[in-house]
Amino acid sequence: MNGASGRMGYRQHLVRSILAIRDEGGVELADGTRVQVEPMLVGRNEEKLAELAARHGIEHYSTDLDAALADPRWQIYADFLVTKARFAAIQKAIAAGKAIYTEKPTAESFDDALTLARLAADAGVKNGVVHDKLYLPGLQKLKRLIDSGFFGRILSVRGEFGYWVFEGDWHPSQRPSWNYRSEDGGGITVDMFPHWSYVLENLFGRVESVYSRAVTHIPSRVDEAGTPYAATADDAAYAVFELEGGIIAQLNSSWAVRVDRDELVQFQVDGTHGSAVVGLFGCKIQPRNATPKPVWNPDLVDEIDYDSTWVDVPTNEVFENGFKTQWQDFIRHVVDDAPHHYDFLAGARGMLLAEKGLESSRDGRRVDVPSVSVDSPVGAQIA
Repeated sequence: MNGASGRMGYRQHLVRSILAIRDEGGVELADGTRVQVEPMLVGRNEEKLAELAARHGIEHYSTDLDAALADPRWQIYADFLVTKARFAAIQKAIAAGKAIYTEKPTAESFDDALTLARLAADAGVKNGVVHDKLYLPGLQKLKRLIDSGFFGRILSVRGEFGYWVFEGDWHPSQRPSWNYRSEDGGGITVDMFPHWSYVLENLFGRVESVYSRAVTHIPSRVDEAGTPYAATADDAAYAVFELEGGIIAQLNSSWAVRVDRDELVQFQVDGTHGSAVVGLFGCKIQPRNATPKPVWNPDLVDEIDYDSTWVDVPTNEVFENGFKTQWQDFIRHVVDDAPHHYDFLAGARGMLLAEKGLESSRDGRRVDVPSVSVDSPVGAQIA
C-alpha cells in the first residue's frame, strides 16, 4: 500500500477497507473459503510508517518501493500517491508483474493513462481503478430503479457536487494545497470528471460530448505551512454532457459553493415514467401517476408542497463502505478470477473526459469524446 499515510489512503483504503477486511477474517471466495489480507505500508517517512504500523498492528512497512515490488510475498500493489507520482510507480509495479489497484486519476494525462492500460494488458497483470461512487447506497438504489424500468425513457440527469473549502487564512483548509496547483496535478476537473465518466457510462450510457466551463473562483489560498500561494488550478467546473441515446447530463462540481441540499452530492434523474433524486445514501422517487400539475402564475402563492410529493426508497439491504466493497471485488478478481470491469482502460476514459472538459473550457465550445481502446493512438490528440 503506497501512500497509505495520506488522507484517502489512510481513512478509506487502509482503515475502512483493508484493516476492516483483515479483522473480519478476509474475503469470502466463490467456493465459501476465505483469503486473508496482510498489508505492507510503503512511503517516504519511516517514522510515520512505524507509527501507523504500531497503531494498527501491522508487521510490515518500508521506504523502499523497489524492494517491496521485488518481494514475491506481496501480490497486489495499491497506489494512493499524489497524481503526479502515480505513473512512474505503477509502471514499476507492472514491470514487477503485480496485480495493481489504484486511486484515480491513474495519471496526469490521457496519453499516460492509456499507456498504463496498454502496458498492463501486454504484461497480463490484473488491474483496477477506484469506482467508489458506484458503490454508494444512493447510487445502488438508483441502479435498481434503472434496471427495473422505473424511469421509462431517461431524458436527463442533473447533478450538484461540492462544498466550501476554506481558503486557509483565518481557518485551516480541509483539502491539501496541491489540489489547487495545476503544476502539481490539481484541479476539480481532473479530480471529478473521472468520477463523472464512470458514473455516467455505467448508469446511463457513454459520454459522447462535453461542454464545460472550468474556473478558479478563489485565486489565492494559504498552504499547510501558512504561506500564501497562487491557486493555478480550477476550483469549479460547470458542464453539460451528451450521452448515447440522447440523454443530457448537467453536472456542477465546485469547491467554492455552500451547501443547501441534503447531501454533498445529489443527482436528479428525470424519465418519461418517473423521476428520482439521489444522494450518497438517500433516494426518493416520484412516479408519473403521482406527479403534481403546477401552473406558472407569479401573482399567486404556490400551494403545492413539492417536498411531500416524493416517496423515499427504503433501504432493503445492508450497504457497506463502498471502498471496502470494491476492494473485496478486486481481491476476488485477483484470487478467484471473478469479473471486475473497472480497469485501467476505464481510468483512461476518465482522464480523457477531463482533458476534453478542459479543452472545451479553453476553446469555449462543445467537444466530442471519442471511444477508446488499448489500441488507440498515444502521443497524438484524438479527434
